[in-house]
Amino acid sequence: MRKVVAAKLHGIYVTEANLNYHGSITLDPDQCHEAGILPMEFVEIWNKNSGDRISTYVIFGEPGSRCCVLNGAAARTCQVGDQVIICSSTYIEEAAILQLKPRILTFDRDNHIADRMTYSVTQDVAERYHFEIRGEAGDVKPIPLRAAESNWLRLGSCRGLRPRRACHHNITRLWFDRGPASQTRSRSWLRDGGNCRSHNDECAVHAPE
Repeated sequence: MRKVVAAKLHGIYVTEANLNYHGSITLDPDQCHEAGILPMEFVEIWNKNSGDRISTYVIFGEPGSRCCVLNGAAARTCQVGDQVIICSSTYIEEAAILQLKPRILTFDRDNHIADRMTYSVTQDVAERYHFEIRGEAGDVKPIPLRAAESNWLRLGSCRGLRPRRACHHNITRLWFDRGPASQTRSRSWLRDGGNCRSHNDECAVHAPE
């Protein structure tokens, strides 16, 4: 048996973090039904802001609420506004991989569904596997597929800038420089939603190399 992806909510935003509730993640049942995620199903949660990776089970919230609420101990790993990836998995025999079509939903900043995709595996005459990402219209997406709305894009149009390093802590600041062509490394602290609660400008992660 092989453990493979069954469904994924990619880039959904945390709407609440409730430490004193029974542990779980509360999700909109309409979005879960569309992706194929069940109530009480265990999922993995990967925080794009902090890099934290946890596992918990799903409970359904209010239909149409577009909620993403971390409860109990899971609330320690996320802040409101963090962007997370929620992935369910299943165990299959290898031959079943050709029939499996996991549904992938992506989200805008208000947790509306922005795109619907499926993962697909095919096999050629030499019995080698091939992987595809297909859009809702059946179009084949490029691999690797860039997220439609990343932290880099949400921070604004920064032509000529590139990310140096992303902080792996639970913060929302990124440092950019203008590349090796610049004799003086012009750097900018770009903020997205509040002050960093974990670091100052001397943070080793954010310091110039």
